[in-house]
Amino acid sequence: MEFLTTSEAADYLRLGERKLYELVTTGAIPCSKVTGKWLFPRHELDLWVLSGLARPAGMLAAEPPPIVGGSQDDLLEWSLRESGSGLASLSEGTARGLERLQRNEVMAAAVHFHSLDSSDNLASDANAAALRTAPDLHDAVLVGMVRREQGLVLPSGNPKKLRSLSDVLALGAKMAMRQQGAGAQMLLDVLLKRAGASPKDLRRLDAACLTGPDLALAIRAGNADCGVATRAAAKAAGLDFAPLLWESFDLALRQRSYFRPPMQALIRFLTDKRLRQRAEELTGYDPSPAGQIRFAG
Repeated sequence: MEFLTTSEAADYLRLGERKLYELVTTGAIPCSKVTGKWLFPRHELDLWVLSGLARPAGMLAAEPPPIVGGSQDDLLEWSLRESGSGLASLSEGTARGLERLQRNEVMAAAVHFHSLDSSDNLASDANAAALRTAPDLHDAVLVGMVRREQGLVLPSGNPKKLRSLSDVLALGAKMAMRQQGAGAQMLLDVLLKRAGASPKDLRRLDAACLTGPDLALAIRAGNADCGVATRAAAKAAGLDFAPLLWESFDLALRQRSYFRPPMQALIRFLTDKRLRQRAEELTGYDPSPAGQIRFAG
């Protein structure tokens, strides 16, 4: 992220420095004070300008409803409540959330994409790549939420001694599946391809699980031997967990939504110490990316 000095920011915005200082003192413009000097993130200035964009009546974009769609996550749902954002959640999976964002049906989408091009130990670029190629999302912003630990959710005591996907395939363990388009299902598909296998090689639970907690409950009920979900989902259900990798879990939204009061309330909360404390309690989270702009279209 590029930071501008006061004079550079004034030139960039075509404002006088005096006017810029007035905006700073009233908290009306994004900035940060470092060793006594004001710095202005260029991406944040772009978003600030776009948030006040006026359009002719005939091309006025409808305001999206205050909903965060996409992937389910316990820490995110807790943050929506604790931040006072007023944002609701609609958990249907990563791909479905992005589709709703494209249709302006949600204000943001929680995403964790996976692809064969992703790093083995951190799917850090798949989310940005998905936004970069998504139709009608040229104005997209990706705000970091957390890194999450994904792995195999297992019955308490791990009776089949499963530690990897190779063990699942070799032993014919019954696996709970997520719906197509869910980030965890994308991850499983990628891992299977890397192992030279396909979903047909798995002994699968017939009905797909809509969320990670649903998958954990299916395993707890004895309907499956394992499934892919987060460490937090496993812990909440009192189940065992075999780690596979850490992934980026981000919020995708349009630039014009970034400065809307509901989103600002949530984004401010992402850097609150209470979120870090809650992340530690839930386990399997690294909140260091929280609130950072990871991509701007």
